[in-house]
Amino acid sequence: QVQLVESGGGLVQPGGSLRLSCTALGFTSNTCVMDWYRQAAGKQREWVSSISTDGRTYYDDSVKGRFTISKDKAKDTVYLQMNSLKPEDTAMYSCKTCEDCSNGVCYGNNYWGQGTQVTVSS
Repeated sequence: QVQLVESGGGLVQPGGSLRLSCTALGFTSNTCVMDWYRQAAGKQREWVSSISTDGRTYYDDSVKGRFTISKDKAKDTVYLQMNSLKPEDTAMYSCKTCEDCSNGVCYGNNYWGQGTQVTVSS
């Protein structure tokens, strides 16, 4: 049973902060990058941020400087700290990873979390 469990979404005012979490359950290996995606109503899903197995971080330009991705290896949990939130950040946020990677390439199945809703409004 492989599963990604997300939490932390909610309603916040513009300029506010929120921290999302994603916990990986049932994974035998830990060889893959963890990603955050988001999908706003009526829009296509877009990539937000990633963190590699050795801790390197990557961000889409739309969130760079405002969001921070991190992980707790002992808890198998990845976090997305979101600061200076804007109404345009409103979306369903989901985490994703692959079950088996080598040299940065996924050779197994991709797994997605159930998603957690983030709404930024005054």
